Amino acid sequence: MAFPTASGYGNLPNGNFSPVIYSQKVQKTFRKTSVVEGITNTDYTGEIANFGDSVRIIKEPQIDVVDYKRGTSLTSQDLSDADFTMVVDQANAFQFQVDDIEEAHSHVNFIDLATDNAAYKLRDAFDQEVLGYLSGWEKDGNGDFVRRSSVSGTKQDTNADNDELLAAQKLDITDFGGSDLGQEAEITSIPVAAGGGSGGVTSPLAILNRMARILDTQNVDTEDRWFVADPVFFELLMDEDSKLINNDFAAGQDAGGILRNGRLGGGLIRGFQVYKSNNLPFVGSGPGVTAADGSETDFGVIVAGHRGAVATAQQIAKTESFRSPDTFADVVRGMNLYGVRCFAARASSPPTTTWRDDGWIGGWLRLAPFLYFLNRKI
Repeated sequence: MAFPTASGYGNLPNGNFSPVIYSQKVQKTFRKTSVVEGITNTDYTGEIANFGDSVRIIKEPQIDVVDYKRGTSLTSQDLSDADFTMVVDQANAFQFQVDDIEEAHSHVNFIDLATDNAAYKLRDAFDQEVLGYLSGWEKDGNGDFVRRSSVSGTKQDTNADNDELLAAQKLDITDFGGSDLGQEAEITSIPVAAGGGSGGVTSPLAILNRMARILDTQNVDTEDRWFVADPVFFELLMDEDSKLINNDFAAGQDAGGILRNGRLGGGLIRGFQVYKSNNLPFVGSGPGVTAADGSETDFGVIVAGHRGAVATAQQIAKTESFRSPDTFADVVRGMNLYGVRCFAARASSPPTTTWRDDGWIGGWLRLAPFLYFLNRKI
């Protein structure tokens, strides 16, 4: 019995009159929101069936336009049928079991609870892995983010690096007036502060403006542009002293926006629909580290682009329940099968598939994704 007893009081000494009650309500953990469905297209989802399948995608032929004068003889141009491949080679799975005795004696339905949690975990893993792919990152065997060095399928643009990003469109701290620390193999992150500053310290709005400008110059459609950042970047963004932030962000709603599936508000900021996520890649202690000169060891990644630039083909291949062959128990297992591919040519020309912000609070800005590694300054 948890309630204390006065000294010398001997009535019902064992406390058995007070039973332990187990609630039929279960405490659930807070869950992260998924944003991938809002920033990618699913044009090829219906074309996959089994693990290892690949989808060959024909590129749009580019037609030459020539000057014409009356009576000029025209020569027909040969059309190109070049293609590239999206490989469906990513899968996540789960399996658990509940013994018959446990099920009979339990006061809650553990199969339903665990199945619901497994569905969330599959969705969360998908979200995290796709956001990592967009940024040129992946997780190693220890669960840490590392740069992606191998191509899944074939590149949409043969000039891209193995992370499928174009080197010419990768920006770093030097593009904002700062200097690379040169202490590690990683390029120095862009220090970010509301209102900006000197020595490469850049304001969040300046980064968004640069993203928008590059997309504009590449003739990327203004509709369906998106931007994904972590809560630290959004804190700095909302600290900006700009009437345009209130105008852009509120869009007729309450200032500060409404969080819907990671999407903030119904309006746009600098032409981007903004999403907040905790699933973006990070290095070291991530975007919460303060470094006035940028960092090469602690930073987060933010990402932006166009919905047509990235396709995901997702399918729950199997979800099944069966009797255990070894014991009296019900076994439940499932698998999520998917592929993802950057379509640079559909985002801009020359190819600019997505913006990524490989960091901040230790990151650097790279485009082509456009990756911005940022770093907050006190």
